[in-house]
Parts: sequence; structure tokens; C-alpha cells
Amino acid sequence: MTMTQRTESTTGAPSSSAASAAPARARNRQTNEFFELSQQAKEAGLMDARPGVYIGRCIVLVAAFALAGTLLATLGQSWWQLAVAALFGVLFTQAAFLSHDGAHQQVFASGRHNEWFARITGNLIVGLSYGWWTKKHGKHHAHPNTIGKDGDIAPGALVFVPEDAAERTGFMRWLAKRQGWLFFPLLTLFALVLHYSAAETIIRAKKLKHRKAEAAMLIVRVIGFPLLVILLLGPGLGAAFLAVQLVVFGVYMGASFAPNHKGMPVIPKDAEVDFLRRQVLTSRNIRGGRLMDWAMGGLNYQIEHHVFPRMASPNLHKVQPMVKQFCAERGIPYTEAGLVESYGIVIRYLNEVGLGHADPMECPLTAQYRAR
Repeated sequence: MTMTQRTESTTGAPSSSAASAAPARARNRQTNEFFELSQQAKEAGLMDARPGVYIGRCIVLVAAFALAGTLLATLGQSWWQLAVAALFGVLFTQAAFLSHDGAHQQVFASGRHNEWFARITGNLIVGLSYGWWTKKHGKHHAHPNTIGKDGDIAPGALVFVPEDAAERTGFMRWLAKRQGWLFFPLLTLFALVLHYSAAETIIRAKKLKHRKAEAAMLIVRVIGFPLLVILLLGPGLGAAFLAVQLVVFGVYMGASFAPNHKGMPVIPKDAEVDFLRRQVLTSRNIRGGRLMDWAMGGLNYQIEHHVFPRMASPNLHKVQPMVKQFCAERGIPYTEAGLVESYGIVIRYLNEVGLGHADPMECPLTAQYRAR
């Protein structure tokens, strides 16, 4: 795959004017390619909002929460309550998928309606700050898997590039060397991290729209829900209930987002890559049909979601053949994997990074940068 082309003179050496014009022509061609793909999706009606589908999903989710709440209130001091806790963990994650779509302006035609839908669903039901999520997730979509720009690969408990692993010392170095195997165990703490990040944003963020509204809703969810559980079940069973709910929620959330980019090419901070290739080359789709669509909230079509972030998730499976064919015609690598296969890729990649063996630049995209 060639991102830029060089025009040579008859003697075989590139002329200065041709050399300077070639990158501009390449950029124009790539821009036109994305415009062409966008027009195909628009003409097929796939960029239209699908509020009816989302209303249906909301009705089903509200009914499921009502069932879970009824079981919580009526089962009493029964260890079957732990199954109810797991159900709440699943439902909170499904609500997070809806909030994610609202934040991407997918649910309603009105931007304001989408914003408040995502804010209410995120803070009041899921326990996430809408302000925190949009800032973090917006940077991710603008620069997926880009070193220094995508917060999703910034060093934290885990590291995603060998250079960050090399800087670890002591216990963190020990953890980095085993981080692939520890990935899923660490996800059991992911829900707590999400709730903490939400609270920290509301307290410390210098600029946050509707801070009071977010704070009030988050208090109801993060403090009110646990108190209700303890009052109904008592401190012992209540604590066990909350532990199971947090573990299921954290693992489900993390396991839904991780397969989409982890182990895919990492882009140098200053590399110039056009929008279409940047989104496609750093994303991975997960096979599995309609059941996987529900389980991952449409995130299994990660390539299409990144190419068309405002496309309603129910339309992603419809646009997939169009995007896949478009990429094939232009020699753009398009990656798909099974769910278990993708987890294997993620675990191996994290282990290799932690040991300093991984080469995040090893991909069709980055070979050209080494040659320059």
C-alpha cells in the first residue's frame, strides 16, 4: 500500500516540483475516496437516524431493569441474589452501549436530544460522566491507536507500546511482563475505575457543562443504588451483591471494548495518515452475527463505526459489505476475527509489549515510514 507517490523525470530522478506536488495529489485522492464511500452510504439511506429502533431497545431495557428490580426486592436473603447482581451488571453495560450511541449523535436527529439522552443514561443508569466520556472518547476517534494522542493506549495499569514498558520499575515492571495474562483479572476492577473517573471529572474538571445535573444523577447511581441494595439485603449479602455486579459490569465493559483496537497497528504521533486508512487499519471487527451485535452493542462493527461514527449502530451491519468491498478494491487491509481469537491476539500482544518484544510498527501502513 502506498500512501504517497513520487513523480520522476525522464532521467529517473524526481523533479522538485513533482516531488512537492505528489503528496498533495495523494491527499486529494484519499479525501475523494472517503467522500465517495460516504456518498454511497448516504445514498443507501444508512446515515439516517433510527429513533424507532432505539426506542424499542429502551423499552426492552426498562422492562429488564424492572424485572431485575422486582427480583432484588422480592427474593429476600437468598444467594440467588448474586444471579440478580450479575443481571444488573449486564444491564448496566447494555445501558452504556445506548449512552455511547447517544454521545455519537446516533439516536435522534436533534443534537440536544442526543446529548441529554447520553448524559442521563450515562450518569443516572451507568454511573459514568458524560463530560468525561465525550472528551476521552472524542480524542480516541480522532486519533485511534496514535501514540501521545489516543488516551486509550496511554500508559496506566497496562502499557501498550514497548517504550512505556521499558520505563517501568519494581512491581509495575513485574506486572507489565505478565500483563496479558492479568488482563481479564484486572478488568474486575474496571467498573470502580470508571466510577472514580466520573466522580473525579465532576469534582475537578475546570470546564464541564451541566456539572450540577451530572453530579446529582451520579450521586443517585453510585451512592443511592448501593445504599438501596444494603438496606434490602443487609451488609453481608449486600456487599456480595455489589461485588458481583461490579465485577460483571467491569469485565463485560472491558471485554466489549478491548478486542476492537488492542493488538492492532499503533501509529507514531507525527505520522500523516488519511482519515479512512487511519480508522480502518487500527480497528478490528468481531465476527458472530446478530447475537454478537446485541452482546457488543454494535461495537463488533468497529471499522464501520470508526469510519461513520454518527451512523446508527443498527445500520452498521448493512454498511459493512460496502466498506469491506471498498477497502478490498483499494488494497486497504480490513481485519476481522472471532471473539475468542481476538482475545488471544490481545493477550499475546500485551505480553509481548510487557516483555519488550512487540513491534507496534509492524504493519503494511508503517513499513513506508521506515523507508522514508
